Amino acid sequence: MKWTLLPAERFPECGAQWQALHAASGASALLAVDFVAPLVAEFADRRVLLACCNKDGATVAMALVTPGGRGAWSTFQPAQAPLGLWLQQPGIALPPLADSLLAALPGFALVLGLTQMDPALMPRPADAGRIRTRDYIDTARVTIAGSFEDYWNARGKNLRANLKKQRARLEKDGVALRLQVSRAPEEMAAAVADYGGLESSGWKAGCGTAVDAANAQGRYYRAMLEAFCRRGAGSVYRYWFGGQLVAMDLCIEDRDCIVILKTSYDEAVPKSLSPALLMREEACRQLFDEGRFARIEFYGRVMEWHLRWTEDVRTMYHVNYYRWPGLARLHALLARRGKGGGNPAPAADAQTKEASCNSTK
Repeated sequence: MKWTLLPAERFPECGAQWQALHAASGASALLAVDFVAPLVAEFADRRVLLACCNKDGATVAMALVTPGGRGAWSTFQPAQAPLGLWLQQPGIALPPLADSLLAALPGFALVLGLTQMDPALMPRPADAGRIRTRDYIDTARVTIAGSFEDYWNARGKNLRANLKKQRARLEKDGVALRLQVSRAPEEMAAAVADYGGLESSGWKAGCGTAVDAANAQGRYYRAMLEAFCRRGAGSVYRYWFGGQLVAMDLCIEDRDCIVILKTSYDEAVPKSLSPALLMREEACRQLFDEGRFARIEFYGRVMEWHLRWTEDVRTMYHVNYYRWPGLARLHALLARRGKGGGNPAPAADAQTKEASCNSTK
């Protein structure tokens, strides 16, 4: 196995190579070239490298990696990416890939972190030898099977009764409810501007992390959604109370799954109303009725409201792969003693310490 390292700014030159590996690996839409290329364009700095692994003339793995603490490297993990930016062919073991990449990285790399891995896509390896894993977050998904009525009747009585009561109240007040779905690429600029308007009027504005059509996040989401929509795999959901936009979802799709990347709502709506949940009910009904997908993925940290919509929860994880087994054992020992894992810092934690202001939901 031989790794080639390039500056991340050369990612467009290798886009076809990345996409071919993505197709061969059956990876999530969150790792498609249409998702990754705008991330690199907007958020990668000069330290980020594109790593390509070839074996017997075939590309078997690709990743975007960045240095962390002393001797530590990890997958590039901007806040807008729910998954670590790592692709590999099925059937190839992780240790030889990670081992050869450690040897190829600049300097004397001691640990390589793979961040935010999904066990549904890449089974979690056992802690042994030079590998140690760590829980990241619990995340949820809705399985689309059978009728919406059966699914909805299996939800909690309080959720169903509360949303029914809200709809009755709005109807009594003469407020028309409308779900709008936009899928055309030329509609994405306005969609991102509308989404930014919702976020900028809420708590994220105070943190400086709200999407805005003119900032890096806004440029990223517009470019990414336009690319997905050009191939019929992107969608934006808007929910209206009469002429008032009250909630939105930004979504991408693959063969059998729709991923809700971001959700926002108008925080000026009275607290007795739940515009995002009302939107979610109608959107779920539509997705069940269409039957195009098998799953709705949230990929955010599980919150109480997720558990009202599904019981399907799994734990995402980080991987640290060490140059020597002894270093892995030392970090594990120091972590058990509450000393934080020693030095160098575990690579897989370096980019994923979440603050509430950086939440993507």
